[in-house]
Amino acid sequence: MWTRSRKSRRQRERITLNLASMIDVTFLLLIYFLITTVLAEPEDRLTPDLKVQTGEAAGSEADFEPQVVEVLVHDGAPAYRLGPSVFRTRGELRERLEQLPRGAGVFVQVGGGVPVGFAVAAIQIARDLGFEQVTYVPEP
Repeated sequence: MWTRSRKSRRQRERITLNLASMIDVTFLLLIYFLITTVLAEPEDRLTPDLKVQTGEAAGSEADFEPQVVEVLVHDGAPAYRLGPSVFRTRGELRERLEQLPRGAGVFVQVGGGVPVGFAVAAIQIARDLGFEQVTYVPEP
């Protein structure tokens, strides 16, 4: 850039701008935004498990009934309850869960005084059988 000096109109003075500091600030901002950017997918997104039915049938009452496995202490021993049925072993629970639809998911509700191993076993059995959603529900 060329400008004229006030002292002498015949002499030209060259003004130079130092861009090194501008480049430093630009790179520092770039590094700051790269470091603070969150690339992970947010965990608070919920996936809806609702299906729209077309046609005349609106669905039966069983379509809206949740599948709940209760882990509780029954007659002094830990047990699993699914509806009216009570199961004492993991094998019995597995056999019953195999008969349920996988798409609706399952809730595992754990009562007080139940060993942790029984609660974890119910969740693991449901996951191993391929239920789409397994939800842990603690004692209210």
